[in-house]
Amino acid sequence: MNPTSIELIAAVLFAVALIHTFSTKLFERLAHAQPRHARLWHLVGEVEIVFGLWAIVLVTVMMALQGKAAATAYVDARNYTEPLFVFAIMVVAASKPILSTAQLLARGFARLLPLPTPTALYFTALALIPLLGSLITEPAAMTLAALMLRDRFFSEQTSVRMRYATLGVLFVNVSIGGALTPFAAPPVLMVASTWGWDIDFMLSTFGAHVVPVVLINAAVVTTLFRRELKDITLPSQRESGSPVGVMALHLALLAGIVVFAHHPPLFLGLMLLFLGIAAAYPQYQSRLMLKEALLVAFFLAGLVVLGGLQQWWLQPLLASMDAKQVFLGATALTAITDNAALTYLAAQVPNLSDEFKYYVVAGAITGGGLTVIANAPNPAGLAILRERFPNGVVSPLGLLAAAAGPTLVAIIAFYFF
Repeated sequence: MNPTSIELIAAVLFAVALIHTFSTKLFERLAHAQPRHARLWHLVGEVEIVFGLWAIVLVTVMMALQGKAAATAYVDARNYTEPLFVFAIMVVAASKPILSTAQLLARGFARLLPLPTPTALYFTALALIPLLGSLITEPAAMTLAALMLRDRFFSEQTSVRMRYATLGVLFVNVSIGGALTPFAAPPVLMVASTWGWDIDFMLSTFGAHVVPVVLINAAVVTTLFRRELKDITLPSQRESGSPVGVMALHLALLAGIVVFAHHPPLFLGLMLLFLGIAAAYPQYQSRLMLKEALLVAFFLAGLVVLGGLQQWWLQPLLASMDAKQVFLGATALTAITDNAALTYLAAQVPNLSDEFKYYVVAGAITGGGLTVIANAPNPAGLAILRERFPNGVVSPLGLLAAAAGPTLVAIIAFYFF
């Protein structure tokens, strides 16, 4: 490894950003201690701000050391398709007609389960919706599941312990549940075309592990908190749903965004069409999640900029491992770097065995729930659910502890079976 000065600086800033991510509670305390600057401390205490903020610092340093042309050339060379896609899918998937459709589907599935209604809906949100992520993409699944959980189970009726456990299972299950197809999970998407992985391959190779892990994790957390779930009073469902035609139109727009996920001009055009329809027929909409979606996109774009200069240490580290080692290594590394970036770098290593390819992707999806930055949809879920935690703050260590159990289930499934 012979890193350049900019690569070393980028690695240091990446480490600082990670420390910043785990220090959000400190900024919240500063906001209370210094009310004059409370808004500033609240801003830098937002998890979604972190990587975008330090990416700006990196670009500023690059301009100072290498000049404006070199810095802008580097920024222009990054691929921002994933942040833009997550922005578009989050806005559309969180619209009232899409949520109405998802709720109808969830309630239909829940009725088939021999469980009380609150328990059945809770299990459905943590099992069925993450698996549907293989069709509607993981960001859409995360948005839908998080909204369903927030409005029903993240209230004063439930303990903080249950909310953390639910968040951990949700993040892990969404990361794993999208791996049944080659286009829905970001870490799979990064390698599918390069390695020739199609739907048949994903179903036959990953399906036997993905489905049991998601169901086991959802069943375990449902069983652990069955007493709290039994006492939950669900919100009234008397509010008017969306007309069938409106739901069909929104589903068509959502499907179009998914189909053109690799083509920003097309999926952003469809999102703009959606915004026009939403403005023309406000009676069929609730508040659009534009702010939350923009923050998440800013977070991911910052990760793209900072992550683009980590290849000098990450790729040799992966190349030094054998197939089984890379599974555990990828699971651990995913906690401190986006799992899509991890598999992308692995795809640049030539002459990898099929076993190595399998384990690096399995490790990437297994570790995708351990931290907010581990998987692209996680910031979307955090943006939706964070307000229901004490002081609006989700402890990174609390999330790590909550996701450890579900992650261990995935490790056992992928490593030993």
